[in-house]
Amino acid sequence: MRIRTESREDKILKPMAPPTIKYLLTLAISGALLIWFFAAWAWQLRYGLVVTGLGDWGTTGGVPWGIYIGSFIWWVGISHGGILISASVRLFKVRVFYPIARIAELLTIGGLSIAGLFIIVDLGRPDRVVTSVLFNYITTFQTSPLVWDVTVITLYFILTATYLLLTLRHDIYKLRDRLPPYLSPLYWALTQGYSPDEDAKVSRMAWWLALTVFVLAPFLLHGGVIPWLFQLIASMPGWFSTIQAPTFLSIALTSAFGSVTVVSYILRRVFGWEEFLTDKVFAKLGTVLAIVSFFFLWFELQQIITGSFAPPVGLLEATEAKMENPLFWTIIGLVGASIIYLGAQTIWPALFNVKLVVAAAALPVIATLFEKTLFIVEGLAHPEFSIYKGVPGHYVPTWVEYSSVIGSVAIFVLFFTVVSKIIPMIEAESEHEE
Repeated sequence: MRIRTESREDKILKPMAPPTIKYLLTLAISGALLIWFFAAWAWQLRYGLVVTGLGDWGTTGGVPWGIYIGSFIWWVGISHGGILISASVRLFKVRVFYPIARIAELLTIGGLSIAGLFIIVDLGRPDRVVTSVLFNYITTFQTSPLVWDVTVITLYFILTATYLLLTLRHDIYKLRDRLPPYLSPLYWALTQGYSPDEDAKVSRMAWWLALTVFVLAPFLLHGGVIPWLFQLIASMPGWFSTIQAPTFLSIALTSAFGSVTVVSYILRRVFGWEEFLTDKVFAKLGTVLAIVSFFFLWFELQQIITGSFAPPVGLLEATEAKMENPLFWTIIGLVGASIIYLGAQTIWPALFNVKLVVAAAALPVIATLFEKTLFIVEGLAHPEFSIYKGVPGHYVPTWVEYSSVIGSVAIFVLFFTVVSKIIPMIEAESEHEE
């Protein structure tokens, strides 16, 4: 009797098999955490932002931004890795990352969506998105870096979604007879007007889109508009600096490549994708992560040196407060430990171990969330407004704010759990792989 071996398509479609107990358990746990987050948000909507640790400047020394905005920047940074990895495959022929290209694109879509949610939560009332942003867009766009930020992120999301759709249509058409029949209307809508003859044209369109997002992401988003929100404010000594743009970009790439590594490993373990997500993929991800993490620490050193050696009084106070905070040294320690191992396994391949690479990749992901929150809080805690001079701010997050972080991770898990049942997570064609 001949034993049928699994084809490439069989392995790609493995996530679309009937749900298992583990799958349903993942949905249940993530759903419960999401409900907890919505309950916390409902509590905030009922009683106002007073239930958070946020406060106004003044004699009480409040801080108006905290975990919400720190998490917003963190999720936007994570989204960078997705599209940059995918774009590098098309633009620079980085074939080793081809198997994780679509996973990375979905990481971008999920990360940007969650980042947008944090803006809505931080506004206090969701209707302010309409009354404060949309209704006054023409005016605020000319004067508000925050609206520039929203505009660029929206454009980034549209370009990424379009890029994903262009590369997805071929696979849906090719695998249409093996996809879940109950989703046929969705697949029909996604492949409207498709014919195999358009593949060459789509490839060219995807190349140009890849070039666009590759320029937009590092130079206009996390290397431009988002740091402009902070580095242009002279009254905040801890923020006002021309080095913020490269610092933001290095931190974003650190969190992004770390997240792609962790997510890819989880999918490899769950679906047995060792053939696609090979050890070589993780070795290369580890090398890139070590490099961007090194620049993360290098730029942090630049800011510490500048802020501690004969600086203006305001900057000295902000720098000293930052260095006295144990969270800052926790951040440095987590990233430093990651660099030591990832750098060592790059130089001495005998030290390579997939599980250790993934563990080392998780450290800077956590560290960057801490760093973004600390950056926001410490920057606001030492303003140079004469009316508030000598009244440093303080901030202690409440359970409501911690719930938002837990809820965002639950949304991220639910996103990948559900999407894995709808579309192929790895591209069907293999001719681009090494």
